[in-house]
Amino acid sequence: MNVPILDKVLIGGEWLPAADGTYQITNPATEEPAGYAPECSVEQVRAAARAARQAFESGPWPSMGGAERGALLHKAAEKFKAEMGNLVDLTIAETGAVKAVAVSQQIAAVAIRLAKYGELATQPADVALPPRELQGPSARGLAAGLVVREPIGVVAGITPFNFPMTNCAGKIGAALACGNTVVIKPAPVDPLGVVELCRIVDSVLPPGVVNFVCGSGSEIGAALTTSPDVDMISFTGSTLVGRKIQENAASRMKRTLMELGGKSANIIFADADPAKALANAMQVWTFHSGQICIAGTRLLIEQSLYADFTKKLTAAGATLKIGDPREPGVVVGPLVSAAQRERVERYIAQGVAEGATLACGGKRPAHLSRGYYVEPTLFTNATNAMHVAREEIFGPVITAIPFRDEDDAVAITNDSDYGLYGYIWTGDSARGLRVARRLRTGTVQINGGPMNPDAPFGGYKQSGVGRDGGQYALNAYSELKYIGWTA
Repeated sequence: MNVPILDKVLIGGEWLPAADGTYQITNPATEEPAGYAPECSVEQVRAAARAARQAFESGPWPSMGGAERGALLHKAAEKFKAEMGNLVDLTIAETGAVKAVAVSQQIAAVAIRLAKYGELATQPADVALPPRELQGPSARGLAAGLVVREPIGVVAGITPFNFPMTNCAGKIGAALACGNTVVIKPAPVDPLGVVELCRIVDSVLPPGVVNFVCGSGSEIGAALTTSPDVDMISFTGSTLVGRKIQENAASRMKRTLMELGGKSANIIFADADPAKALANAMQVWTFHSGQICIAGTRLLIEQSLYADFTKKLTAAGATLKIGDPREPGVVVGPLVSAAQRERVERYIAQGVAEGATLACGGKRPAHLSRGYYVEPTLFTNATNAMHVAREEIFGPVITAIPFRDEDDAVAITNDSDYGLYGYIWTGDSARGLRVARRLRTGTVQINGGPMNPDAPFGGYKQSGVGRDGGQYALNAYSELKYIGWTA
């Protein structure tokens, strides 16, 4: 494929040359250039925020009816669908996702999310509360009122590297459905698809409603989160960066929506369907090489099953085809960058040093001389006190921990700084629901229950602040006002 050179940022409806030119995006499978991304300046970030403010204060978008905004979001979704085929190679080249994940999760999901929020935009923004009779010696008549959902203002959307376009579409769709304007800043390592998404969405909207900035340095994000023109920050990424953003937001009491790290437990009871539980456990390796916040990287296995299950998992790890994501049959692709591979390798070395058994993987594949690959890795004989069990690695690394009984499984699961996701496998549906209610996590899937786009999504503890997803996102991206009167 041709190496794209994307050297412009979007400010107030105009695509302007990035002040500092471009920087290289590296293909994680080949270590060759995947393209070049715009390197904007801090002043351009501030200009983008001002443009979004101007579009919110004086433009037509916030005052449009929900049906009109929804129709334009549907139009953006249809236009994106028409261009999806052109984005597959680009997405694989910059993210390292295998083709199946690139097509369904990195690209097709974008149009689905835009269309979904186009539908949700039409929901009534005003809710009448039941009238109540006034109380007191001089009170007469009835009190009535409305709860009004209004846009917050300018939303800064800061997106992660693992699913750049999909996550961006969720932020754009929800924010715009509520009448906000947005400034998007993607992760530096793979922003090319986000450029194309913003181009498509901007083409059907009034000027300034969507703005796009990009750069390789941390000063770009800092300028956006500290801008006085930004009213809300929607961030998906690491807990470490999320804490810094919260600090920046606190000085002006900006609204925040934080979807942060995870160290999700995957609980396997002895009465679980072993084949289904094994296939699910392997998804840490095969779903984007473990670079997913909801990955069940803490594998909790009932003691009577532990030896047999980890033996089967170890054998299965050796059968997975790892390599160039474009090759047929490859299910484990590269990590997104050299820095990410180094991070994963440091954790693997730390796990060994702490006494866990490296049951499989842990190395760079011998047959691949280029690319940021790490073999599917499993630690056994591990405890929940080890760093590999407590910290988010974001790679194809599973830490298997035995548990005695239901109470022990719950205690180990909840003994974590995180609480984003959880998985339970059991033949006892009553126990599955009982344990799910006891877990301090934002989502729990029992026996492979599918993700629900209408459900709230977010985490407990250091996994985040607030809830996204479906109609719950409308509350996250809105202010609620009560208007009351006496009749």
